[in-house]
Amino acid sequence: MALTAKLALRQGQHLVMTPQLQQAIRLLQLSNLELSAFIDKELEQNPLLERDDGGEPPNPRYDGQREAAATAAANGAVKTPINGAGASRVSARSGAGSIDLEAFAAALVSLKDHLTEQMRLALTNPVERLIAYHLIDLVDEAGYLSADFGQLADKLGAPAPLVEKVLVTLQGCGPCGVLARSLEECLALQLKEQNRYDPQIAALLQHLDLVAAHNLAGLQRVLGVEIGELADMIAEIKRLNPKPGLKFGAVQIQPIIPDVMVRADADGGWIVELNSDTLPRVLVDRSYYARVAKTARSAPDKDYLHACLQTANWLVKSLDQRARTILRVADEIVRRQDGFLTHGVTHLRPLNLKTVADALGMHESTVSRVTANKYMATPRGIFQLKYFFTSAIACAETGQAHSSEAVRHHIKQLIDAETAEAVLSDDKVVARLRAEGIDIARRTVAKYREAMRIPSSAQRRRAKRLIAHAAGPARRLGHG
Repeated sequence: MALTAKLALRQGQHLVMTPQLQQAIRLLQLSNLELSAFIDKELEQNPLLERDDGGEPPNPRYDGQREAAATAAANGAVKTPINGAGASRVSARSGAGSIDLEAFAAALVSLKDHLTEQMRLALTNPVERLIAYHLIDLVDEAGYLSADFGQLADKLGAPAPLVEKVLVTLQGCGPCGVLARSLEECLALQLKEQNRYDPQIAALLQHLDLVAAHNLAGLQRVLGVEIGELADMIAEIKRLNPKPGLKFGAVQIQPIIPDVMVRADADGGWIVELNSDTLPRVLVDRSYYARVAKTARSAPDKDYLHACLQTANWLVKSLDQRARTILRVADEIVRRQDGFLTHGVTHLRPLNLKTVADALGMHESTVSRVTANKYMATPRGIFQLKYFFTSAIACAETGQAHSSEAVRHHIKQLIDAETAEAVLSDDKVVARLRAEGIDIARRTVAKYREAMRIPSSAQRRRAKRLIAHAAGPARRLGHG
């Protein structure tokens, strides 16, 4: 059979990722600092773009002939009822600004980055991780923590002992002595690490004012030790590091600037707003374009001006779309996580990217990019948008789903409350949870327990019996 050549037409569809489309997708996942850096670069390269400083008086040269971007949504807010029954546009906001990026180029690992990385290895429970994120944010450059634990626990809706437990875990992440609440605690942590912490040196740490004043006689009276031993103890303390956080160098600390603001409404709902102060606003100078275009004679000059105008218009539309998309996603998250905002971390609802994407008519990848590197300021603190996405466990009776993080927290509460005489096996934990309407498999309980580094029931029973046996002679000696 002879081979012949012929022409044929075929119709098909395919997506072409143009450079502008790729850039628009990239804009979605930029943080507010990265976006500001990107805008600064565009302003330098494109003569038709100008930053809108908001508060300046109007310039007659541009009056009515330039377009403002970034954005209609940047000046808006979404009012979200607490029952998630819908959203409505409310009053506008004004204001714009830019962020000083002079120190934005630091590439060193900061103390906060180090602690965050170590925390992710040490803690698997998202409730504990949330608390840890807050504690790490409160650490200063020297490594010290200044926080009122009672107020922090109330703000997060978490038990105070749980906050203290998380702090102890973080203090073990190193360098030793960080996250101390005082110089005394900082030094004590280092001495404990060296197995040199005893009652006498603990008493010395309680009188650091006398050490600073070189009041050796007063220290001798308080501690009841000889002068030689006291000198050795003071020398040991001086070998410690009073500012362990400085091991990471003097890195410029960039505060977390939220992209979205959430505040309670008078009617019991939530108002969701973009933080317009972090959104760069740019103007397309059409008057300048019209004037220069008249003097352009060569084809390259005309092509250059046309390309600048297209790029400027694209940036206007892309920033507007970016702001609107962030606001829509944030509003949907708030509507679905109102229990967390109202009651605290143990009331997180299960939520995934697909649920939000389907509700908004978006693709999952779009929601993923929108929530990357974005923060939401709420009455309970500042959180990454990605934190609100949690897996789900079905309810046995009502069909309502429970957040897996809340289930993990519940499992831990059951185990923490057990006694040596009534240690709960995984099967018993399953029975307890099912009695409360949480349908969960035994292997899932075992997986969650192991992820939280909780020993098996047999190991816990042996440990509790050993502790009880060791405590028995001590009690008898105490009575003797």
